[in-house]
Amino acid sequence: MNKVVCLVSIYVLLILNGIANAQQNTKPRFKAIALAEKGGGHALFDAAAKPWLDKLAADSNFTIDYISDTKKINKDFLKQYQLFIQLDYPPYPWEKEAQEAFTDYIENARGGWIGFHHPTLLGVFDGYPMWQWYSAFMGGIQFKLHIPGGAAAMLHVEDNKHPIMKGVPSAFITEDEWYIYDKSPRPNVHVLASIDEATYLPGKDVKMGDHPVIWTNEHFKARNVYIAMGHFPQLFDDTAFTSLFRNAIFWSAAK
Repeated sequence: MNKVVCLVSIYVLLILNGIANAQQNTKPRFKAIALAEKGGGHALFDAAAKPWLDKLAADSNFTIDYISDTKKINKDFLKQYQLFIQLDYPPYPWEKEAQEAFTDYIENARGGWIGFHHPTLLGVFDGYPMWQWYSAFMGGIQFKLHIPGGAAAMLHVEDNKHPIMKGVPSAFITEDEWYIYDKSPRPNVHVLASIDEATYLPGKDVKMGDHPVIWTNEHFKARNVYIAMGHFPQLFDDTAFTSLFRNAIFWSAAK
């Protein structure tokens, strides 16, 4: 009897060891890089994003690294990553080498891209010129105004068949410091959702009429999506937001 128990124990240990080795040898589905500046008005959003992303990466077998500036970005650096998440970083202060590497990454579909809130802060800021290529990437727009302190508003999904919108309600309320542009990007992008400015709560006079807030630019080879939200940490308690973020990750990272 003891001999049988011993053999069974050895067999169980071998199985468990095999499972552990298989898990250790499982290749990650993809590697992602997330860019977010240190401090600033979006720091709380960035702080909430990291544990959410880390858990999703662990549960879904991908890896994610974090950087706080663009100094490391060049073509060799980006070769490591199949997904670039721009959590919180404006387009204007990038070094020239980083700009060239990112342009190549998007134009040649080296990987996918997700941008939140800050990437459409386009214009002449802090002595930096407009990055014209990036403006075209964002639909040919230029930042004009924003809603300080934020406002809740109703968003309407315009393409509920797009994979990014899977499981997202056709209309949902969320809050952010909404950006206003010199014109709508709609003629140059595929709009996935827009905001109903009449539903601002509290009411605001800062409006642009046709106001897309989630879109993808299909004129570029890389899978890409811009999501206007990204100011408040409580977005990670919003199932509509987390659903579209999760969907965006797996859609954008896919070839």
